[in-house]
Amino acid sequence: MTNEGQPSASEVLETTSLAGHILLENGAEIARVEETMDRISSHYDIGPRNFFVLSNGIFTTGHDNFAKVEFIPFKGAQLERVVAVNQVSRDICEGKYKSLGEANERLQQIRNTSKPRLEQVLGSAIGSAGFCVIFGGSLIDAAASFVTGLLLWVFVLTVSAPYMTKLVGNILGGAFGTLLCILFHKIGFGGSLGNMIVGSLIPLIPGVPFINGIRDLANEDYIAGVTRLEDALLVFFSIALGVTITFVADSWIEGVMPLVNGNEPDALTSSLLCQGSAAFLGTLGFAVLFGVPRRHYLPSALCATAGWTVYLLLSRFTDIGIGSSTFAAALLVALLSRMMAVWLKAPETVFLIPGIFPMVPGGGIFWTALYLVSARMHDAMLSGWLSLKVTIAIVLGIIIIAQLPGSLFKKTASRKQ
Repeated sequence: MTNEGQPSASEVLETTSLAGHILLENGAEIARVEETMDRISSHYDIGPRNFFVLSNGIFTTGHDNFAKVEFIPFKGAQLERVVAVNQVSRDICEGKYKSLGEANERLQQIRNTSKPRLEQVLGSAIGSAGFCVIFGGSLIDAAASFVTGLLLWVFVLTVSAPYMTKLVGNILGGAFGTLLCILFHKIGFGGSLGNMIVGSLIPLIPGVPFINGIRDLANEDYIAGVTRLEDALLVFFSIALGVTITFVADSWIEGVMPLVNGNEPDALTSSLLCQGSAAFLGTLGFAVLFGVPRRHYLPSALCATAGWTVYLLLSRFTDIGIGSSTFAAALLVALLSRMMAVWLKAPETVFLIPGIFPMVPGGGIFWTALYLVSARMHDAMLSGWLSLKVTIAIVLGIIIIAQLPGSLFKKTASRKQ
């Protein structure tokens, strides 16, 4: 502390770095990290300071020769922490903390909070079942995905996350989920093996790095954006590798590659009502895994349902194609996310990531990998090209809405959340 009882520049920058650290490791986009760090340090008027934020690190320099370099690997989305740190920064600016130490203590509390394990396991199960229906599975397929998604997340919490690297954990997670689905299919628990597997493995899909990579590109943080998209792509193919290994091993044992279907949607669950309900429930499940605050579960699920409904209406009843339908749906989700961020006073990420998740081409990556293993090169090329078109459509939709001026959504005095 200084002689006047005010915190020194070093103390302010340490607290600022802690806030940025929590944000970055829990799924905040680069622009939000930099904005929050600048907001806190500006309040204390500590003089010149600089923050350089990458996808996995923060460089902080400032007065009194302060310099700090931190390596911050992404641990998994906990958007509840992002919301909480965002609120702390605003409370600091409003003078609600008596001292910097009190704010620092609050940040430490936020860093140690997490969703209960039972809630996470149930979220994975419900999300898997919902997305199995979205991809065309029947109700019995969804039931099998529910059980597999539950057991898969138990594996993630007890084995993969504590003891394995990201690469190995996703390979083994993909293999474990696929093995369970094959076993269930063999005993008659589920009819469409492909849809069962895709639904069950959705909890492993890196939705947060994928969406934040797009947002970083929109904010002209090109290095971070490309790095995060590459990280998401690596996870996609790690999961696909786990699936491939399991299928190859099963073919060696059985003497024939398992028959995998799933491109023909179930007649009952393909109705708009079932699809909308599945998108709503599935997104509720993944809102838990993404660490969305409980009070925002419903808005994020409604955002996803609206986007998925628009996609279905356009892709089924018009001739504009899947890519254009995805683009229109992504525009709507991004627009609703910005509006909800203002109305509910929360970061846009809280609504955008769950809202766009039904459109992330995780299923396309799976089918592409499976076709490659089965030596169906033409089908693999078609599936891969479709996944690429969907990805580009999502990117463009998010970027276009991100470029709209904030004055369209909120008053000038409250532009920043």
